[in-house]
Amino acid sequence: MATAIEVLTPLTPEELRKTDAYWRACNYLSAGMIYLRANPLLREPLQPEHFKRRLLGHWGSDPGQSLIWVHMNRLIRKYDLNVLYISGPGHGAPATLANCYLEGHYSEIYPDKSYDEAGMLKFFRQFSFPGGIGSHCTPETPGSIHEGGELGYSISHAYGAAFDNPDLIVAVAIGDGEAETGPLATSWHSNKFLNPVRDGAVLPILHLNGYKIANPTILARIPHEELEALMIGYGYKAHFVEGSDPAEMHQKMAATLEHCVLEIRAIQEHARSTGDVTRPTWPMIVLRSPKGWTGPKEVDGHKVEDFWRAHQVPVTDPATNKKHLKIVEDWFRSYKPEELFDANGTLVPELQALAPVGTRRISANPHANGGTLRKELELPDFRDFSVEVKEPANTYVSPTEILGGYLAEVMRRNMNSFRVFGPDETASNRLTAIYKASKKTWLAEYKPEDADGGELDVAGRVMEMLSEHTLEGWFEGYVLTGRHGFFSTYEAFVHIIDSMFNQHAKWLEKSKKELDWRAPIPSINILITSLVWRQDHNGFTHQDPGFLDVVTNKSPAVVRIYLPPDANCLLSVTDHCLRSRDYVNVIVADKQDHLQYLTMDEAVTHCTKGIGIWDWASTDDGAEPDVVMACAGDIATMESVAAVQILKEHFPDLKIRFINVVDLFRLLPEREHPHGLSDRDFDSLFTTDKPVIFNFHSYASLIHKLSYRRTNHENFHVRGYKEKGNINTPLELAILNQVDRFDLAIDVIDRVPRLRAVGAHVKEWLKDQIIESIRYAHAEGIDKEEIRNWKWKA
Repeated sequence: MATAIEVLTPLTPEELRKTDAYWRACNYLSAGMIYLRANPLLREPLQPEHFKRRLLGHWGSDPGQSLIWVHMNRLIRKYDLNVLYISGPGHGAPATLANCYLEGHYSEIYPDKSYDEAGMLKFFRQFSFPGGIGSHCTPETPGSIHEGGELGYSISHAYGAAFDNPDLIVAVAIGDGEAETGPLATSWHSNKFLNPVRDGAVLPILHLNGYKIANPTILARIPHEELEALMIGYGYKAHFVEGSDPAEMHQKMAATLEHCVLEIRAIQEHARSTGDVTRPTWPMIVLRSPKGWTGPKEVDGHKVEDFWRAHQVPVTDPATNKKHLKIVEDWFRSYKPEELFDANGTLVPELQALAPVGTRRISANPHANGGTLRKELELPDFRDFSVEVKEPANTYVSPTEILGGYLAEVMRRNMNSFRVFGPDETASNRLTAIYKASKKTWLAEYKPEDADGGELDVAGRVMEMLSEHTLEGWFEGYVLTGRHGFFSTYEAFVHIIDSMFNQHAKWLEKSKKELDWRAPIPSINILITSLVWRQDHNGFTHQDPGFLDVVTNKSPAVVRIYLPPDANCLLSVTDHCLRSRDYVNVIVADKQDHLQYLTMDEAVTHCTKGIGIWDWASTDDGAEPDVVMACAGDIATMESVAAVQILKEHFPDLKIRFINVVDLFRLLPEREHPHGLSDRDFDSLFTTDKPVIFNFHSYASLIHKLSYRRTNHENFHVRGYKEKGNINTPLELAILNQVDRFDLAIDVIDRVPRLRAVGAHVKEWLKDQIIESIRYAHAEGIDKEEIRNWKWKA
């Protein structure tokens, strides 16, 4: 049942007066940001020229959000709380910005937005204004780790921040429009992964103000009992704060919020003193307040407050409509700014005293600038996990299985600052060695049979849930507050987090390039595995390597793509990624057994360069080649190496240069990317006039995109995935997409002029091999032995 707070008047009359005044100041600043370009404190009557020429912003959720912030401030001061605030409602930045400014921290970060009338004017003018800041909590907003440009991730970011932060309370305002998104719906289940002993707490506050842009919200229009049952079903104890009278709502919010904080403390104290980590029922709040609360109630006979018209700009034309100008002026003067700010335009001292001080201010909480709290990982020597390679392309191992042993040791050495994330696929992706260091986090029900291979543990650090959205949200919240992690997922379904990746990459770019005050944070490291080329039973639905195209659309200053060809290269790349800062690192490596090519020393050298010639697979002996064979990706590499073997046997005098690419962005010119190759180096590798056959893991167009400005681009012939496949053997799938050894060899014969005549018989033989390989696969359900266990012959 919903908890009714018995004491509804915890604030004395004097406390109520000051609290309401502070809240009015928040609301005044929120409205001022949307409307004013002059006369910030209404020292004179409002005139048309005082308004911005374009009125942009979102008013509707601001008063409710400020109510949360103001009352959380009281409890921070009373109980010395460590609080991070996350604003989930879309474009709800005015409330966060207003509170940040009133706490003085905004002026500390941006001295030109000083704590006086002149600074307030600049503060107003920058909002939703060219050259200024956006209407959601962009990276420029102190105290924020959650932009809110896209809805649905507030709860998962909150829990990510709370993991391994036992002293932290994350208050998260959830917009009721946001609550209709799929990612938000799954993230309520995060409470099954929160350990009350070692983790902090999340206090979800569902802000029901009733409307989205132009529609009612679902959760605001269902019966009270149904909403309460929903929250109970998610595992929360719901506390309701409902009303529209400010004085009553202040008392209700003060009582309810304090009750929830004390409830959180009691849960943590019990668990930490007894070791009892039985999953508690955590509190949450349903805050039902009017949309656009305290704003104009109606305009031209149309309802505004407590309706969708209050979502953005309640009155759109005060500069050209005298009647509407009066509505806005009456609204602004209702906050009585002359009582709130002194002659200099500074918040009066008695109200300043309501805010916490120093880093206890929500806007100045160090966790919101997580790089300042970042500690370097203690990493083992990845060379200790290497695969012995006596001869290239003669040994088969699973690259990710080798990686699992390395990640397990990383986990052992960083048991408070490193987590591994994956959607029920850690074992499927052959990373099971991690479980020897730490099992899967689980605070829901246990059954006896779980002891037999379930790998569940309340103290586990491997985060598995079948929602890529929630996992990515946890991961982002974790690194944004200064910790480290690793995410593995199936290649075809990493697209689920396309837009989340986009948002995080944009956050990084803004932070890295423009905001010196934001300290570098650990990188997001994503391992893409269970790849397109080895979907022997999953078929066409599991064949999509296009996430790489999405990644290359972002600034190369904050994203990287690695395609290590074998296990030793994968170890080297992963070690580099875990040490990096302010990137999204995408690693493509399969879980199936693959040929191993390089010793560890060779792998380190190759990965350091990012692209290089493999002498052992080349036949040009340093002379000018007849053809360049290039590749990126494990299957692409194996088929390319096999093609070289075929060509060597049939054309002993053919000069082949073999190039493997690990770091995909090396293909970019150095003028576009700090790690790109110069034109001179690129030309020396790929030549300026010889055919280049590039066998690529993903869609061919991506290589053309990255290399289109190069001098030899017209001679680049790229092979990649062509959306052809179903239930296939590995070679059959390669053949369907023409990335197989036989088609590659045919391509060389066709493109090297002197082979076109003498190679006719070899071409016929190669075509016969293609036909026979498909026939065998369909007859036997498997590739031939000489294909499955193919090895390089020196």
